[in-house]
Amino acid sequence: MGGSHSREDIDLTSSDDEDYEEDYDARSPISEPAASAGQRDDDLLRTATPASLEAIDAKLRSLDLKYQRPTAAKLYLHVGGASTSARWVLDERRATYAFVDKASDDASSPRWFLEVRPGPRVSAPVDSALQLKTNPAQRRADFAAGGSVWALRLPTDAELRRFGVEYERCLFENTYGVEATDEGRKEVFGADFAAWARPEEADDAVWADAEESLHPPDAAPARDLLEEFEEAAGDGDSIQSLALGALDNSFLVGGAGIQVVKNFQHGLHGKGASVRISGGRGGSGSAYSTPKKALLMRGETNMLLMSPGESLRSNGVHHVDIETGKVVAEWRFEKDGADITMRDIANDSKGAQLESSGSTFLGLDDNRLCRWDMRDARGRVQTVGSSSELPVLNWSQGHQFSRGTNFQCFASTGDGSIVVGSVDGKIRLYSKSSMRMAKTAFPGLGSPITHVDVTYDGKWILGTTDTYLILICTIFKDKDGKEKTGFSGRMGNRIAAPRLLKLTPLDSVLAGIDNKFHGGQFSWGEELVHSVKCSTHFTSDSRLFQGGKN
Repeated sequence: MGGSHSREDIDLTSSDDEDYEEDYDARSPISEPAASAGQRDDDLLRTATPASLEAIDAKLRSLDLKYQRPTAAKLYLHVGGASTSARWVLDERRATYAFVDKASDDASSPRWFLEVRPGPRVSAPVDSALQLKTNPAQRRADFAAGGSVWALRLPTDAELRRFGVEYERCLFENTYGVEATDEGRKEVFGADFAAWARPEEADDAVWADAEESLHPPDAAPARDLLEEFEEAAGDGDSIQSLALGALDNSFLVGGAGIQVVKNFQHGLHGKGASVRISGGRGGSGSAYSTPKKALLMRGETNMLLMSPGESLRSNGVHHVDIETGKVVAEWRFEKDGADITMRDIANDSKGAQLESSGSTFLGLDDNRLCRWDMRDARGRVQTVGSSSELPVLNWSQGHQFSRGTNFQCFASTGDGSIVVGSVDGKIRLYSKSSMRMAKTAFPGLGSPITHVDVTYDGKWILGTTDTYLILICTIFKDKDGKEKTGFSGRMGNRIAAPRLLKLTPLDSVLAGIDNKFHGGQFSWGEELVHSVKCSTHFTSDSRLFQGGKN
């Protein structure tokens, strides 16, 4: 993708671009069924018009109709992909855009669409797939639609602001299904999360302090990290998960086995070594199958592998000795005499993998949060044998929620507190002393959390979704002025707005169909984000979270 990056922000302005004809008015309404709705105060969105048009405008508003007024703009198309000849070309000199209400009886269908005409050239639902990015210096909005990258250049700064406000309103209503009013935002985010509802009005002091503490990482070798990952994976086998080590090595788990990579300050690099798994129930002839997740333990010399199962769940774990590549034990999940499944596993604490001995780990399913013990309840050592019945893990602690949690992934801090991500996008924080009641629950931003990580001190959380990463600061001060995290106390309304990391529209298209983020993780160390490692083909480093809220 390197060849086109420098071209993405090419200034679209030129002498003839500035010649917007004053007598040209492309604000004729797009013919769409009008939908009645409640009053909305959008005086900020209105631009100066002749008195006659103002009268018509006021009359239409008195009739309580929702209508759109297309605005003259220039439409550019990015051509050439990642080649050295990639460039922007003027596709339409007198384009009009509108956010069109296409409400239907199908509740699952998006209501608002962005349409650019004539044609329409573009017709796409207003959602995260647009990857919209504005460039105020050029009065420009870039977005991805229909497999292409487009840029709208607006005639004035006011028009760009109006476009941005309307886009955010439509995105909110498409995402949450409620009106983008103060009442609607309060319904979605709650009274304590005003900063999430209006990030532009939030106190950014915590982010300023964090950015001051960042130091540029050492320069990485010229070779691309993606090449190292592909080399380590070998034979085109996809990487299922990354087990990030704190010592010398990390491990990539895929269809070919476990690949060993070397840890450096600036990233991971292949060592050309791999561990082939053998042994297990049925003897050494058992075929290897790709586990869902790998968990390092016992000084990073051993590993727990989640057994493959159905519907993204696992019915047990394999205990592997990394040095020999042998499965030394297997267990299945069971509670109250019935087999159950787990969606995710994690260490008891962030540093538990460094301990020389350990017998417990955490488990997560849709409505379960628990701790498993690998020791036999009767004190006997469990070993792998030829019996058809696998040994059973002991449910030592946990809670089964009645409904509605939809847990998806989780991680632990250095003291054993737990952060959990959900299908509805919510992120919950549990203290080390209780798995029943979350101390803090961050609202969702519309996309399922597919992976979550947390720093050792619990001050920063990194959530992964298909289309963006979300960085959350959990620090706040209680009524006595004492600094705490959301794991140890209720943050109330003292919550900073999160930061989002998204691909640019151009990168999202160049990345292809499967342009999803996978498994964002913090590196080991005390720094905030000296590197954020993602087991995907997107480059990640400390620069990702600098330069604005998005």
